[in-house]
Amino acid sequence: MNDIQKKLGILIAFNELDDEPVMEEPDIISEDAVRDEAHDVYEALKKAGYSPRYFSVSNIWVDFEKIKKINPDVIFNLCEGYRGKAKHEMHMAGLWELLGIPYTGNNPLTLGIAQNKILTKKLLESKKIPTPPYQVFTKTPKNFYLDYPVIAKPACEDASLGIFSDALIYDFDQLCEQVNKLLQKYKQPILVEKFIDGREFNISILGNSPSRALPVSEIDFNNLEPHEPRITSYEAKWIPSHPLYQKTPAVCPAMVDGELERRLQDIAMQVFLLLNGRDYGRVDVRVDYSEKIFVLEYNPNPDISKNAGFARALQAAGIEYHEFINHLIEEAMERKKND
Repeated sequence: MNDIQKKLGILIAFNELDDEPVMEEPDIISEDAVRDEAHDVYEALKKAGYSPRYFSVSNIWVDFEKIKKINPDVIFNLCEGYRGKAKHEMHMAGLWELLGIPYTGNNPLTLGIAQNKILTKKLLESKKIPTPPYQVFTKTPKNFYLDYPVIAKPACEDASLGIFSDALIYDFDQLCEQVNKLLQKYKQPILVEKFIDGREFNISILGNSPSRALPVSEIDFNNLEPHEPRITSYEAKWIPSHPLYQKTPAVCPAMVDGELERRLQDIAMQVFLLLNGRDYGRVDVRVDYSEKIFVLEYNPNPDISKNAGFARALQAAGIEYHEFINHLIEEAMERKKND
């Protein structure tokens, strides 16, 4: 790194929760975790030779004035929403675009499309990329044609919000109850998907010149009891003290044969390119017992804290964490040159 790079003014921007959050426990846990992510990025940037600053975003009017005064060279964008609302993730990236400040991660359009699970599935279908059959409900279900079991989730949230350990649905009465509960709580369309019984994999992508898929990770369901659903629920993802978290560790690299690994990485790259992914992302899939792959979603700007899945995939690929963080800064600055 040269002296000019070391003197870059870097702001690590992350969403600070409102004093009176609009989200309720336990949903707020995933939003709150971004502080830990910001700390890990800060330490990695220091290790890479930079002098970063934290920048918590909580009041856009005040924050806008602060940014004008600081006039940063680049923003390390960890904003996953604004004041507890995930739908504003794309708008935060859009703000950096409007200000003409280079920033890390996916662009606003990709962030918005990926958060809209219904639109994402339509795009996947347009390219014949397999995704579980689904229906969408904006009110109590009346007609339903999917085979049970199914799983219901808010159509425009991320971080497994709304997917708890009771998410699997086995009959119509349960479907109506679950859909109504989610409609009332999240006030948005509810996506109901056919549950794909089998294995669950995450494929992390390191983007740009050129993009490549990192070693595949698998959620290990082997420790679950027979009655416990083989899903990555909110508890299993975000609450370390919960038994489901402890029983469903991620294994990276996954124990898969070369052919399945190639197919998983290939389909992940197709999704990444289709949604115009940039810098880094993660594709979540299910694989049934005949080894057919079904794409669940693309997660742009996934958690990159040192104990998260993306960091494990980097380690499995032999990439140092601080090298990855430095790569994101260099990519953002390269885009600025080409604007």
